Amino acid sequence: MPHQYPALTPEQKKELSDIAHRIVAPGKGILAADESTGSIAKRLQSIGTENTEENRRFYRQLLLTADDRVNPCIGGVILFHETLYQKTDDGRPFPQVIKSKGGVVGIKVRGRGLRM
Repeated sequence: MPHQYPALTPEQKKELSDIAHRIVAPGKGILAADESTGSIAKRLQSIGTENTEENRRFYRQLLLTADDRVNPCIGGVILFHETLYQKTDDGRPFPQVIKSKGGVVGIKVRGRGLRM
């Protein structure tokens, strides 16, 4: 039974394989930094901090600009949608920060399941 999605080209297959290998190379893993606005509210509340966009940005900045000794361990980072558009204090978009450290950027996708 044919499916409605086109097959990947050999180039696309190689690209996906290369990305997957970068993410899970020996000693590396995925940092799940994809807390929703509601989930991150609990973290911020636990330290007596108001759940504002600026406080969420600052929290994520701390996470993504942590000690460089962490970098070799992170192959990829899953982000929440809001995080894609946030920047560090010096104006660098968070995805750029991750890529500059050799990480692969991903995003959490929520919704109805898709039939493949």
